[in-house]
This record gives sequence, C-alpha cells and structure tokens, in this order.
Amino acid sequence: MQTSGTPNGPADLLGDPDCPNCGGVGYLRLQVPVGHPDYGRLEICDCREPEIRSHLQERLFRLSHLDELKRLTFDTFNPDGRVGTTEQEQESLHAAFRRAKTYSQNFKGWLLLQGGFGVGKTHLAASIANEAAARGVPTLFLTVPDLLDELRATFSDKDTTFQERFDEIRTAPLIVLDDFGTQNATEWAREKLFQILNHRYTNHLSAVITTNLALEEIEARLRSRILDSSLVDRVYIHAPDYRTPMKQSGREELSSLDLHHDQTFGTFSLRKGEKLPAEQIRSLEDAQKAAQVFAENPKGWLMLGGSYGVGKTHLAAAIANHRSSQGFPVIFVVVPDLLDHLRATFSPNSTISYDRRFEEIRNAPLLVLDDLGAQAATPWVREKLDQLFNHRYNAKLPTVITSAETPDKIDPRLRAWTDDRRLSVRKLINAPSYRGGS
Repeated sequence: MQTSGTPNGPADLLGDPDCPNCGGVGYLRLQVPVGHPDYGRLEICDCREPEIRSHLQERLFRLSHLDELKRLTFDTFNPDGRVGTTEQEQESLHAAFRRAKTYSQNFKGWLLLQGGFGVGKTHLAASIANEAAARGVPTLFLTVPDLLDELRATFSDKDTTFQERFDEIRTAPLIVLDDFGTQNATEWAREKLFQILNHRYTNHLSAVITTNLALEEIEARLRSRILDSSLVDRVYIHAPDYRTPMKQSGREELSSLDLHHDQTFGTFSLRKGEKLPAEQIRSLEDAQKAAQVFAENPKGWLMLGGSYGVGKTHLAAAIANHRSSQGFPVIFVVVPDLLDHLRATFSPNSTISYDRRFEEIRNAPLLVLDDLGAQAATPWVREKLDQLFNHRYNAKLPTVITSAETPDKIDPRLRAWTDDRRLSVRKLINAPSYRGGS
C-alpha cells in the first residue's frame, strides 16, 4: 500500500504523525492494478482506530437511547423475583442472571434470552449493554421495531444514507436486539433482519437477543443460526411477570388444582379389597408407580389412559399436588377449561392478553392437561392444541395428559406428539370405575 499524499502540516494530519504506514495522513490507498474494482479506493489507517471507535461509540449510544435505560443494571436486577416467586422460578432467574453476567465479561458469541412477558429479559439485556458502554465497547441497543424504523428513516435523511446506517448496525461491535418477534413481518423487514443477523453470524460478531417467541415460531433461516450451540448460548427464563401483581399473574386463576387438593398418592386406592382380576390390579399399580416416578423428577410426557372414573385424574392431580407442595409451579387444567381461558382473552373486559395467557400455558414448567378429547374438535381448537403440543414437545417441557379416548380416537396431529416413545410414557388403567367417580 502507499499513502494518498503528503499533508501540508501538522494541523492537516488525520492520523498519528509517527505512523509508519500512513505518515499521519490517516488513510491509505490500495495498491492494485488499474482496472481492479478497488483501484483508487481509500482505506482508513489502523492508527485512527481509537478515534473512529470513540465516534462510533457516540453514534451508537445516541441511536440506542441508553441514557433512558441507565437504571437497568445488574445491581438493580432482583434475581429472587417478587414476593410469591417459587423456588424453581428463583433458580431460573438466578441462572439467567449468572449467564448474562458472564457474557458481560467477554461479549463472546450470541446470548439468546427467551421467556414470557415481564420476566426480566430486557433488564438483563440492558444491563449487558450498559456494562459494555461503560467499558468503552461501541454498543447498539434497540427494540427490533425501532431498528427497522431507524433504517426506514434514512430514506428521508439528508445526512445519513441507508447503506451507512445499515453498515453501522450490522457491524457494531455489540448489538442488543430487544423484543425480537414484535416487528411487522413484512418481506422487507424479514430480509433486513436476516441480512443483519446473518452477517453477524458469519463474522462471529457479538449479539444479545430477547424474545418471547418459541423457537419454532422464528423464521427458519434465523432459527438455524440460533440453534448453533457453538456460537449461541440460549437461556429460557421461567418466572412470573415482575410488572403484574401475583394475584393477577394468571397462574392461580388458570389452574384448578385447588379443586383436587385431596387427591394425593396417599389417598389413591389400589382397590385390592375389591377382588379385581390380577391384570386390573397390575394396571393400577403400574400407573401409580409411573406417576410417583414422574412426580419425583418430571421429565418428558406421561400419558394416563382409561375409561371414565378409573383414577386417571386422581393420579394426575397427585403429581401436581406433590410438585406444588415442594414449591414448584404447576398448571393443572381440564382441556375444555383451558380453551375457555384462551377464548376469554378476546373479551374487551379481559385483563390479560391472549399472547400472555398462551405464553403462561405453553411454557408452564409442569402442565397437567386433564380429559383430552372432551373438547369440541373445531379447527381453532385443533390448531391451538397442536401449537401447544408442538411447543412443549420441542422444548421437552414436562407434561401430564389424561384421556378417556383410545389413541385411535385422538386427533392424528395431537397423537403424533404423544406417540413418540422417546419422550412419552403411556399407561392404560384397565379397571372398572370407582364408585362415586374418579
């Protein structure tokens, strides 16, 4: 390379006067043959990096409005949650806090923060951004809709071109994208987001992303990059909404476990005094044992089948009561009631949005669905249950399902999730109905 010329004096110098590469000019002209695409192109000399980094930091900070988020730091984040947060939820918050804190020490790779509304994702992401800015790392913090608005604004900006702003965003040393998934999903928006994230993925540039979307809801092109565990650290936060009073959080309102408080393993009868056939006694024992094993360490799915009144609901409630007594969050709901809760959110008088309600259900640390098959099989119902099952299957979230229907009577799309024996254990109770119901 050769310098582009000789400065007239010290006042004209853009770079370091002692720089052996540019001699203080501050830029270099690429030494390539005439006709080469880069012939005549100037490159900024490395001696100007501190100055350029400072300007970049100032521009990105101004775009980010980080001064409005300066209160969101690791010191002001409460990993214990609010009053009423369960032990398991606190463990989830503490784990997310530790991983965000670790990321802020080196800003290596990507950090994906998932979870429902108000669980602390934005606070942790802003804490990372504030930590980076304090250490002089040029950082861009934007909600995804704001990022797209910044790009659109350049079409009417006389001072900044679209390409300049686009390059600033996709090459920023650290980018924090908050609320991924809330943007208007136009073709243009999808393409710009993909170009930004793909560039950062290819060049291993640091990124923090928060979203309340499930992985399967993220566009396939981006999902393939987010699933790359060599670059991306994924953290899911299981916790109630910090911003909503506990009595309005929805978990207590949604779950009907209090109606089954007396259904425990201690009150479950194997009916040995009824002189049932050995095969029927064995089916009760097998179901009880499977339920107790699941209750101690919920993993995968447990399917409890059998006709009405054989004890399916009792065992499902016993699992839920056992976990709840140990301080773990549980949603126990009859399937038709679950669908009614979703429909109720469409009412103008509803205090909770459909998105928040569905988020609570599909990401419940333990979900017990009683009486699958009793619901009306409308297209909307099938779609909602399919979405719910699909999410919990892919996320490997512990789920208990009871049904009086034989497998061939269950909707094929739902049966596909429950038939995977790698994830599901199915127990059929082959016994007559208890006197007085299940």
